Amino acid sequence: MVIDHGVDGSCVLDVAGVGYEVFVPLRTLARLPLTEPVTLHVHTHVREDALLLYGFHAADDRTSFRVLLGVSGVGPKLAMTVLSELSAADLHRVIARADRGRLEAISGVGKKTAARLLLELKDKLPLPLDTGSALPASGVASVELSDVATQVCDALQRMGFSRGQAEAAVAQVSKADQALPLEQLLRRALASLG
Repeated sequence: MVIDHGVDGSCVLDVAGVGYEVFVPLRTLARLPLTEPVTLHVHTHVREDALLLYGFHAADDRTSFRVLLGVSGVGPKLAMTVLSELSAADLHRVIARADRGRLEAISGVGKKTAARLLLELKDKLPLPLDTGSALPASGVASVELSDVATQVCDALQRMGFSRGQAEAAVAQVSKADQALPLEQLLRRALASLG
């Protein structure tokens, strides 16, 4: 069960009385209920100085995370940023359409990284299981924006803010820049509440 949420995309899972810090995409963090049993698909990342856990709501997202780690110059932090913005199905569609602009809109992904992702992921991403949830090509941007705003509001509520406070903060921050990625919108909304 989740016993704590962090602003940095981490949560603490209580597993048989032991707390594990697990980093999850921000869109997943918003859906994790506190003090209720949850199941996450975990990837263990081992470095010389750390053992890090990355959790995903869907197995497809974990698979996409692992494929992203195989791309030259993409580490766990950037892979999590990508999956905070795009589900496995969305990432598959972006790669299939060679939508370089959508990748470049993600914080930390520049022109060179976007080009490398398109080139290296072209034939590596498995077809996600939830292909039935595909959004129509027209209206994708407006749906994503409302999804991002909703996810940020949900994340702020889980951090202890009321729904009204969360919606007001997101509305205030969105006025300045409506195309903010989820992570930046959450940070700016938190700053406006602080």
